[in-house]
Parts: sequence; C-alpha cells; structure tokens
Amino acid sequence: MAKATTHKVKKAEVRAAISAERRELADLLDTLRVDQWDGPSLCAGWRVREVAAHMSMGFRLSLPSVLGELAKARGNLHRMTDRVARKDAAAHSTTALAAFLRDNADHPWTPPVGGLAAALGHDVVHGLDITVALGLDRRVPEDRLRILLDEIRPSSLKFFGADLDGVRLCAEDLDWSYGSGSPLYGSAQDLLLLAYGRRIPGDRLRGEPSSRFTRPGG
Repeated sequence: MAKATTHKVKKAEVRAAISAERRELADLLDTLRVDQWDGPSLCAGWRVREVAAHMSMGFRLSLPSVLGELAKARGNLHRMTDRVARKDAAAHSTTALAAFLRDNADHPWTPPVGGLAAALGHDVVHGLDITVALGLDRRVPEDRLRILLDEIRPSSLKFFGADLDGVRLCAEDLDWSYGSGSPLYGSAQDLLLLAYGRRIPGDRLRGEPSSRFTRPGG
C-alpha cells in the first residue's frame, strides 16, 4: 500500500511539473519578437516556430491523423514529425502556437515510449532548444531537472543518439554526475541537453571533451 501511494504521489508531482512547464513556456513564447520566432533552434533545420509547433502536435492530432501522416511519410517517424512541424508552423500564428501549450497544460499526452517523465522531458528539452539557441537565461526549476536527470540511462542515450562514451557529466549547479571518463562541466540543464543528443554553444561547457558537444560556430 505504501509503495502504491508513493507511486501515485510521484505521478502527481510529474503531472504538476508538466503543467507548470507548459504554462511557463507559453508565457515565454508570448514575449518573443518576430525575428526570434524565425531564429534557429537547437533542433537541426528547425526555427523556433517549428519547435513550438511540434511541441503541441500530440495535443492537436488525433491518433488516426497521426497514423495518416505517418503513412504519408512511409513509416518514417522523423520525416513525419518534420513535415507536420513545418506545415503547422506555417499554418498557425505565433499567438496560437503559444496558446496551444497554455490551453493544453493539463493534457494527458505522453510519447509512445517513456510515460510521464518522457512527456516532461519533451517539454523541458524543446523549451531549452528555444531558449539556449536564443541566448535567453531561463532556468528550469531544479525539481523538474532532477526528475529527468534520474531518468538518464544507456537505453535513453541510445534512443536520442547521445554518445557519452568516455565522458563523465558533472553538474556545476547541482550535486549530480553521470558516466565515467573525462569530466565535462556545465549547468545541469545544459548537460541534460547533451543526454538528449543536442549540441550547444561551446562557452557553456568546460572540460577536454567539450568540443564533441559544441554546435558548429558555437
């Protein structure tokens, strides 16, 4: 009984974190200038507006619609999400893209794999794809970061194409590290991005392996 209660409390905490993250990101999107909406994100080939459109895809598309889009993409999930993000970014105003997040803050959507923690990761990481690329100093609350940092494991690194072989991630702002090898230092949220396969501006990292995780021109 105690274990079941603890699990229920944990789920409630993650749901609350998801709702708060979506509302905060919606508020941030509402402050962006037109040139920022059209600026590049950390997601290769996507501007900020494509990332924002993608973040709400799970709320707006029914399962039959998703399957239909997947069929058009010949079963390639990456091709499907890219096509839908570009189409939706062109079809909706920036005000609407922000509102989709705010209006669906409590939506129960989760990715096909990973459950609630993966849903939180989807929101947090895509939010960082926007803010880090734009140079905005948004700090993800520690409780949300810890949920996601605790989920990092070899299977998740493989899923996101993150190569951390021979590297030990060492957070400078939290008591947290992961892996073994040459230490790589940065903020916890920047190191989280590396675990999700992102490359970030080089001035955000310290340590010999940093060049492996730096954006071109970063």
